[in-house]
Amino acid sequence: MDRRTILGHVFLTISTTGTPERPATDLGYLLHKHPDKAQTFSTAHGTAHVFYPEATAERCTAALLLEVDPVALVRRGKGKGRGGAPDAALAQYVNDRPYAASSLLSVAMTTVFKSALNGACRALPERAGEALPLRIEVPALPARGGAELVHRLFAPLGWTHVEAVAVPLDEHFPEWGDSRYVRLVLEGELRLADALRQLYVLLPVLDDAKHYWVAPDEVDKLLRAGEGWLARHPEQRLITSRYLSRRGGLTRQAMERLELVRLAESDDLEVESVDNAVDETTDTEEKPVPLAERRRDAILEALRAAGASRVLDLGCGQGQLLQALLKDVRFTEIVGVDVSMRALTVAARRLKLDRMGEQQAGRITLRQGALTYTDKRLKGYDAAVLSEVIEHLDLPRLPALEYAVFGSARPRTVLVTTPNVEYNVRWETLPAGHVRHGDHRFEWTREEFRDWAGQVAGRHGYAVEFVPVGPDDPEVGPPTQMAVFTMTTAPGTTKEEKAA
Repeated sequence: MDRRTILGHVFLTISTTGTPERPATDLGYLLHKHPDKAQTFSTAHGTAHVFYPEATAERCTAALLLEVDPVALVRRGKGKGRGGAPDAALAQYVNDRPYAASSLLSVAMTTVFKSALNGACRALPERAGEALPLRIEVPALPARGGAELVHRLFAPLGWTHVEAVAVPLDEHFPEWGDSRYVRLVLEGELRLADALRQLYVLLPVLDDAKHYWVAPDEVDKLLRAGEGWLARHPEQRLITSRYLSRRGGLTRQAMERLELVRLAESDDLEVESVDNAVDETTDTEEKPVPLAERRRDAILEALRAAGASRVLDLGCGQGQLLQALLKDVRFTEIVGVDVSMRALTVAARRLKLDRMGEQQAGRITLRQGALTYTDKRLKGYDAAVLSEVIEHLDLPRLPALEYAVFGSARPRTVLVTTPNVEYNVRWETLPAGHVRHGDHRFEWTREEFRDWAGQVAGRHGYAVEFVPVGPDDPEVGPPTQMAVFTMTTAPGTTKEEKAA
């Protein structure tokens, strides 16, 4: 592919720098696109090309070119122009809007860079979790609100340089003035997945238009892509409204869920967890015990039965289980790990670490980390707990978590709890067919959970037993299902450990 012939049509370039030890060409692994190949992908509205104008150890640039098929675009819109006027229909074939960065590019990114958007990279998992020196350029970006809005949207997200230069209507006739398009340049150190998710949301927000019908599932897409940044963004309402095409009902729903996330990350609301957005209390007793409390009690009982003293709480959130562990002196070393620094800050405040005595403080450690990446510091512990964690991961990322916990860290005991989707029919406040929280990527039946746990145990030298948590309904089972994995193969004898 001749770069000179398409230079004016490149919609997006991603560049990074590196060293001989950590080459910039690692970008190819993170994007799952080889620098030595020009690749082509079919999309719903045209063809996407990925190629690398430069690829050295010092600097690497990946380019995404989207060739829009205007006929396909109109046909998918049932051939109707705005208001049905003939001239409006004709305008869809000849106007320039589809050829600027927009929701078309966002959708193409989900096709071409799906794994990168999810932060998944088996070849270089550590690099996928690191902040990289990035430069992202979008040559033609429609911006309803101009350069000033571009800065308001991107500046709070960690970029050290945000540049939005207006594109003239015609460079040969400057008196004609500027178009509503800008050339966008972003520079800073961010995780590649975070940068791509920001673009996925904010490109159509700046365009203030989408080429497809916005259905209710767009709320879940927005919250997934906005995880970790949207709930605290100063322009949260504008972003949410524009992303959802100003559909009032969907916007209100998204804002309410974002408010729950924001409150859960602050000290103003003492909540058990944001992992379940339904009232998890049982109605079988006069004074019902919250399911979250039953879950913690079941975990503590299993840890005591295993004789564990050094415990990992993986995905510890705001520290509710950590708090319970600290109350029992038999747990001499407790480590809480979570990807969210905000959650760890709330956990530290909940535990009152700044006022804790030296001996007590020596029992607890909080660490930021993604559970899909191996961490040598997590090896050698008696037990690890994954409480209401796995359902928040996209299914393709579960093997990475499996290896990080069972293949690399290898605690003697692993406890995994997750919702039982069969029990959802017992929640009167949960609409039929809905998962318990919008961030749940899946919820398993008892059979599906047992099948997954059995395969994991077999691959890594563990035996597994299953414990119901909460009332065990004779028809649909318990609200929470727990798997107790116990190591049967001695450390250092698995194929993975021998290879390491």
